[in-house]
Amino acid sequence: MAKNKAQDDGSWGKLIRDIVVILLLVLGIHSCVAKPFYIPSDSMMPVLRNGDRLIVSKYPYGWSYASVSFHLAPKTEGRIFGKLPERGDIVVLEHPVTRIDYIKRVIGLPGDTIQLTNGELSINGKPVKREVQPLLALPVDPNLPIMGSSLDRFITRGADGREMLELPIVRETLPGGATFDTIDMGPGYTTDDYGPIKVPADHLFLMGDNRDGSADSRVDTSQKGLGGPVPFDVIAGRAEIISFSTDGTAIWYNPLSWFNALRSGRAGTDLRPERSSTAK
Repeated sequence: MAKNKAQDDGSWGKLIRDIVVILLLVLGIHSCVAKPFYIPSDSMMPVLRNGDRLIVSKYPYGWSYASVSFHLAPKTEGRIFGKLPERGDIVVLEHPVTRIDYIKRVIGLPGDTIQLTNGELSINGKPVKREVQPLLALPVDPNLPIMGSSLDRFITRGADGREMLELPIVRETLPGGATFDTIDMGPGYTTDDYGPIKVPADHLFLMGDNRDGSADSRVDTSQKGLGGPVPFDVIAGRAEIISFSTDGTAIWYNPLSWFNALRSGRAGTDLRPERSSTAK
């Protein structure tokens, strides 16, 4: 009997050890290589929609305390193998005050002067190229738009009676050539006029693509914004690809509904912006 008890104790010890190893491996992959990320808002529309699931890589900019998943690491200064993002990259970051995960686009690098006038962005005194695009029509679903969204006023009803969002799109091209679509809801928003402000060393200026519906570097922290340029150390990784997207109709106890809730055409979408070699 003593021998059997010793064997049982050894089995439990091995099980606990294996569980710890697995947890450490998962944490290591999450923190150093890549992790999934869920989009819970419309601040990065039209590129990202509520219900999108992303893959975020952890290594492109090196590693800092913000790289550690689940906000387990204490705040420290500096990065290992640090490399600045490019303008136009979509990054995941820890909010510098609340440590909640945010996702925004890099607009300004250290030394850049950022200004918005009537919603039009200028970098280092030069207006960013803007091209008005045709209205973007998207079907309304339980995940789009989110409850209480400022996009509600763009809901229309199609000929088939289905509700649609018809969004005003402006394509921007940043210095360096990154090109992407933004939503411009028109004048009258407090974030339409900002700066000029010079981005300090080791800081980044971040904005959402839904320019009039994003709490970003233009918005004070008391209003859930980032309160200006953010330290490079808060960047946790770069958004790479959409793994899948759901419309909010899935029911957890009905596996069939999981498949029916998948949005077609979203999986595999590359989130790296197109870059023109001729842009300066």
